[in-house]
Amino acid sequence: MEPAIPTNDPWTHSQLFTLRVWVERLDAEHREVRMQVRHVLSGETHFFCDWTAVTAYMMTNLDSPRSDV
Repeated sequence: MEPAIPTNDPWTHSQLFTLRVWVERLDAEHREVRMQVRHVLSGETHFFCDWTAVTAYMMTNLDSPRSDV
């Protein structure tokens, strides 16, 4: 018999992402931060230019459990 996994176990409800951050030069005087977020288990990848959008994307994945993984 396999041991029961507690429903309050944080690992059961967690997601794994990789975050890549770099600075892209737009012209001689302007630069912009770029970010790539990849959901590790599904491979879903998105690109962003602002931290608010990155956090919103990640929180959406935390709020709704994925059925494809």
